[in-house]
Amino acid sequence: MEFSVTILGSGSAVPTSRRNPSAQYIQCRNRHFLIDCGEGSQMQIRKLGINFQRITDVFISHLHGDHYFGLVGLLSTMHLMGRVKPIRIYGPDGLQKIIELQLEVSKGKLSFERIYSTILDGENKLLFEDDKVEVSCFPLRHKIPTSGFLIKEKDRERKLLGEKARQDGVRIEFFHKLKAGQDVEQDGQLIRSSDYTITAPKPCSYAYCSDTAYQKSTADFVKEADVLYHEATFTEMLKDRAKATRHSTAKDAAKVASEANVKQLLLGHLSARYDDGETHVLEAKEIFENVRYVEDGEVIVIR
Repeated sequence: MEFSVTILGSGSAVPTSRRNPSAQYIQCRNRHFLIDCGEGSQMQIRKLGINFQRITDVFISHLHGDHYFGLVGLLSTMHLMGRVKPIRIYGPDGLQKIIELQLEVSKGKLSFERIYSTILDGENKLLFEDDKVEVSCFPLRHKIPTSGFLIKEKDRERKLLGEKARQDGVRIEFFHKLKAGQDVEQDGQLIRSSDYTITAPKPCSYAYCSDTAYQKSTADFVKEADVLYHEATFTEMLKDRAKATRHSTAKDAAKVASEANVKQLLLGHLSARYDDGETHVLEAKEIFENVRYVEDGEVIVIR
């Protein structure tokens, strides 16, 4: 699995025996990210056999406790397990103060650097980028400043037809250029990239919409994502409650998925009043067909 999402927590503010608060572990092209870190996230990480020392970047959507109460505990355990490499933490204004105050009051010194990046209210910007992956944030509509996140693969090099190239005597020193789509000259002969490589798979993308009321602009930010995770705290019976708390119903999430033309919709952040998400799915399917709800411990394969 080159690109996958592990659901650490699929519940909302009140944990249940089946659902932990929000947290997701993302693997993408050997990059390891954590989105949100509700209470108990480190226990889920260990239970599911994830090496949390590989996590390099943590993205916190907003400062309601069910999305970050587990972070200082996770950082402390990383320290106790001997972590020395820095960790990057992205989140709203105030997150750094909260985490560092907890460490200060408990006289908890960590053995690794925390590099904080503040996401300002309403920002839509690139947060992380390297040669394989990029992560950006976009504004959502909740009671306090809240961000969604979009993780996108970058274009891959073309795939080399190595056996054919070697049989035809193409020198290995030209393989890199051929994979980059460049033609080369060898002993006066033109070697075409198109003859010795094939097109790489199309890059995939994953969008995470944390707590939010429906807003049309969300679809623009997650346009044509391969997979969209969108909170669906309530069913239609409680749509007035959703509106009052600035949360979404399953139909709200489906509307975003339809407007954005995504390939698949995942529903999560279900209220503790629901034993499962079957009704959520039925309601969402009235608008968007390819939808399911997620459970803690599931691994969603993007590629």
